[in-house]
Amino acid sequence: MAIRVNRRTALGIGTVATAGTVLGGAVPAAADPGSSAVAGRSARVNARPELVAPLIEAAYLRETTTAGGNWQAYLSLATADGPLEVVADSPDQVLEAYSVNKIAVAVAVLDKVDRGLLTLDQRVDVTAAIVVPGGDGIFSLDNAYPSSVTLGHALAALLTVSDDTAVRLCGLVCPAAELNSILVAKGFPKTQVQPVANPNRFFLGTSTPRETHDLLRALVAGTLLTPASTAFLLKLLRSPIAFNEGIRRTTSSAERARIATKAGWFADARHEAGVIFDAAGAPLVTYVLFADGQADPDNYGATHPAVTARARLGRRMLDVTANLTGAGVTHRLAAQRPSNGG
Repeated sequence: MAIRVNRRTALGIGTVATAGTVLGGAVPAAADPGSSAVAGRSARVNARPELVAPLIEAAYLRETTTAGGNWQAYLSLATADGPLEVVADSPDQVLEAYSVNKIAVAVAVLDKVDRGLLTLDQRVDVTAAIVVPGGDGIFSLDNAYPSSVTLGHALAALLTVSDDTAVRLCGLVCPAAELNSILVAKGFPKTQVQPVANPNRFFLGTSTPRETHDLLRALVAGTLLTPASTAFLLKLLRSPIAFNEGIRRTTSSAERARIATKAGWFADARHEAGVIFDAAGAPLVTYVLFADGQADPDNYGATHPAVTARARLGRRMLDVTANLTGAGVTHRLAAQRPSNGG
């Protein structure tokens, strides 16, 4: 079963109506499909992916239509028979992925670690010249250079606080041309960084919703990297300090730890991609949400319409999949709790 949806189709035709059909009764037109009452009903009634899929589809259509702008997306549910396609909205459009492609950068660097060409504890130099002035992250806040950090530290900054300087630190050990060739060899020819004159620097480049989805699926399947590198990368994306304003916004600590996510924002684009795991750690939902042509381009906060749309969609996906079981390799996460020092 494959549900193919384009956000530009008329909202309410084949979405909420479909959801009512698979549930055995119509959903009242006045009911908010995102309300707690309907969400609770969905969680109780639906224990099969093919019944949950139309509810996610309807939520995607509703939220992205409300937010406006351009959306390109690919979402699937994991089943024992393979991924069930839920949303395919311009899934093969090549577009600027911005910081979502930091996952691909980390994959290429960790591929070199897996081959013994790099180590996580080797050091990279943080010089004043390499720091992106005023960039996102923590390196631009240090105000004390030169310094050095381990490659593992640079990757942690890259994938949690989405540090811009960490991109350049990765380029020191994995130049743009090599990075792109690694991704091509792994089957991702459209997920590529954009080289510049300096071979060790690059813009974050392009991808498609489908390729980013497939990269995430390969990652959680354990076919992209070694088990150690896979666990390291997923721990970063699932950490409490990873991006929390979109899909993870209205979640508990336990729910947040079940979501590996990476956002990307620049100019009028607000992107996010990741994986929701079930309580046992098996992959359940893989989502790629690219949004550009958005209003309020100078607002990079949680009140941006596209970010708010993702937050509502994230809560909805968690609610309607509450009784589903994921499929594939299990990735358990050790509990991470705040410390009071000492």
